[in-house]
Amino acid sequence: MTADPDVPLASEALLRPVRPGNAFEDTVERLLQTIRLGVLAPGESLPPERELAARLGVSRDTVREAIKSLSDAGYLVSRRGRYGGTFLAEELPQHTGATDGVTRADIDDALRLREILEVGAARMAAHRTLTAPEREVLWSRLTDVRGASPAAYRRLDSRLHLAIAEAAGSPSLVPLVAENRMRLNGLLDQIPLLARNIAHSDEQHEAIVMAILAGDGQGAADAMRAHVAGSAALLHGFLD
Repeated sequence: MTADPDVPLASEALLRPVRPGNAFEDTVERLLQTIRLGVLAPGESLPPERELAARLGVSRDTVREAIKSLSDAGYLVSRRGRYGGTFLAEELPQHTGATDGVTRADIDDALRLREILEVGAARMAAHRTLTAPEREVLWSRLTDVRGASPAAYRRLDSRLHLAIAEAAGSPSLVPLVAENRMRLNGLLDQIPLLARNIAHSDEQHEAIVMAILAGDGQGAADAMRAHVAGSAALLHGFLD
């Protein structure tokens, strides 16, 4: 990372400690920012895992998982041997389709609206006395998305979030959440499904639903806010 005298300062600014709640997603975002802003040139190597972990304030396992995910997505290439390491791919994946003409402001708008709608929905659902059928629907939707195939994941994920909106008890809220989910899914469909992110989302989904079922409004809101932030990190990393 010495080809450009400005690179060390840019790298220092981008590869700063991440938030603990979404360590994997934020690590992916920081690495993608480094790649997409040209801090690394094609074929240039990333810093060693140990250094990245120290600079980002995460475990080496988290760094390793982020690197593997970006390698699977075509951004990085790992090489073994004396001159091995992790290198930026010579040609980066190109995003096309639903993101054409979409600006950072558009992405931010969709994400902020999602936080307003879905954090509030989770809080209100927890504050209500849910009927047995409502509780059963939430648990069923959670179970469905936990066992979803990659092809069905977005659809079943949306069904769970819509069920949470329904559980909030405001019929007017559901179409607003549905419209926002359509916008977000159009963006999410343009980025790869990362196995580690899906596993983390499953954990967050369970925390949200369990808090709702326990009547813990603050816990449900906090868990949903963390979940929304994880998706935001990936969208900004891949699409900005």
